[in-house]
Amino acid sequence: MTVTAEPAQPVDPDTFRALLRRQAASVAVVTAPGTPAVGFTATSFTSVSLRPPLVSFCLDRWSSSWPTVAGAEHVAVHLLGADQQDVARTFATRGIDRFAACPGWQYGPYGVPLLHGPVAWLLCRVTERVLAGDHAIVLAEPLAGRHGEGAPLLYHMGRYAALPPDGGPTP
Repeated sequence: MTVTAEPAQPVDPDTFRALLRRQAASVAVVTAPGTPAVGFTATSFTSVSLRPPLVSFCLDRWSSSWPTVAGAEHVAVHLLGADQQDVARTFATRGIDRFAACPGWQYGPYGVPLLHGPVAWLLCRVTERVLAGDHAIVLAEPLAGRHGEGAPLLYHMGRYAALPPDGGPTP
């Protein structure tokens, strides 16, 4: 591929979205304590550092969850399993009581809601919030966590996907 000229402008939002749809991402639900508690689906979760352990996720500052996360001292990140598409959809839906539609959750340490059945979860202390465009990057230090078995839920090209159980290539 040959590029003939230097780009003069950043890509427009629609092109940007189309480009990033090609990146497969793990699906996480982030929860935070509050009145009421909040939770949202995120595909922007990543590890940041081993020493000290740090993770990050991004959140739209105009979302209904942002005011609570902006002030939260602790959050939980739940890495969803391949069988949890309904949980991902629930926590991505606006205007509903997300926790009422997700049975089996319970309050954990610091009053942070913990969901039932993820592949892994991390209870984290928020260390920093960095404003970046219309989003915030939230940095957090894992304090506790657990993992189980199972394939992770992925998001690619606007739909949910999963790896085969043996971790090999998909047919």
